[in-house]
Amino acid sequence: MKTFVGIDLGSTTTKAVLLDEEERILGRGITNSRSNYKTACSVATEEAKIDARFTLFRREFGGEETLDNNVEEFLGALERSFRLEQFLEQLEDLEETCTRLVTGERFEKIGDGVKSALAEVFHRLRQEAPAMYAPGADRKSDFFRDIAGSRYLAVAEEVGREMDIGYDILLNVYDKSIIAVENRPPSGTLDEKFKNALGRVSREGATATAELGKKAENALGIELEESYLVGTGYGRVTLPFSKEHIRSEILCHGLGAHMMYPETRTVLDIGGQDTKGIQVDPQGIVENFQMNDRCAAGCGRYLGYIADEMNMGLHELGPMAMKSAKPARINSTCTVFAGAELRDRLALGEKREDILAGLHRAIILRAVSILSRSGGVADQMTFTGGVAKNEAAVRELKKLIAENYGDVTININPDSIYTGALGGAEFARRAAEGHSEGIEA
Repeated sequence: MKTFVGIDLGSTTTKAVLLDEEERILGRGITNSRSNYKTACSVATEEAKIDARFTLFRREFGGEETLDNNVEEFLGALERSFRLEQFLEQLEDLEETCTRLVTGERFEKIGDGVKSALAEVFHRLRQEAPAMYAPGADRKSDFFRDIAGSRYLAVAEEVGREMDIGYDILLNVYDKSIIAVENRPPSGTLDEKFKNALGRVSREGATATAELGKKAENALGIELEESYLVGTGYGRVTLPFSKEHIRSEILCHGLGAHMMYPETRTVLDIGGQDTKGIQVDPQGIVENFQMNDRCAAGCGRYLGYIADEMNMGLHELGPMAMKSAKPARINSTCTVFAGAELRDRLALGEKREDILAGLHRAIILRAVSILSRSGGVADQMTFTGGVAKNEAAVRELKKLIAENYGDVTININPDSIYTGALGGAEFARRAAEGHSEGIEA
């Protein structure tokens, strides 16, 4: 099966989308951009291929909308088992990396003891791993570093105490190893991991395993041929893509929004580093655009700074702002001055939710100004980028658009963070088929 790949290398996250020849989305993948775009590109693409496999499983089982409880149970068990295989593979890599670091003068007298302690730590981590991927297990993150890190610290403290090995030594070895492991592209083949996962599901006796397992093997036999790839986003110039395989964020977000909502004529994208107002024609071709300058005010990075200042998670800002009944009037969205103004307002007794509500309104006011300079809001508009997941930002956008442009349909897709990658994948499909005339970057 021919596939077409779009990769959006954002400042905070990297996204990948796989399309088939009929313009249907096969899979999506996302990962932290880290400081290594090459690894982020590999991880996001692999995650999209994994998601594509589950799409093919569903097609093999009879379609997306008609799957019964047995199939859903099987697919859930297969995904958990597959993620466990991934985790165990990276855990082995982490153990080997930690052990290799136990060398030199510092470990001359204690090296054997440290290696024994590490072996025990990783033995316990492997033993407890299946429980983390059991049905109903609560994992705060799916990123290996988050899962492995928290458990390593706890287990290493226990083992160090039991074996009289300094906890600081075990922690230091881990700190030096985890970055290297995290920045290595995934090893092993996906087919091998899926087959191991199928074997595990079979041994655990999930409902209707034999029949469904056979169909899953049939779907695994479908080769995903990467026919063409297009990269876009903040980090696109850091990768060895030729000119033919690069498109601007403006073009990709415009085309991606058009693919999600064909009646879209205006696109607002608020990402980690910039805000873009885009006007597109009925074919999704960009007619005009405006974006903020190099200042990160009013972007995702600004919200991240506010979250840090308030000692909150980024995901907590929107829900907190939604509690406000009287939003504060914020004078500036400048990141440089935001911290000082924030602290002053808190010191004066203003409520956190009112301050946050005011900040969200200030951000969206800035975005609507950019939209106005790009040509205003015509017909349907689509809100894309990571900030589109922030409910307080969405609320303020709807208010301001209604105040300035009347009754306008605002499309907000749960998968809007993939809009740029989707547009890139469609550019890849058109380029591969020789139909890219008139839409080149």
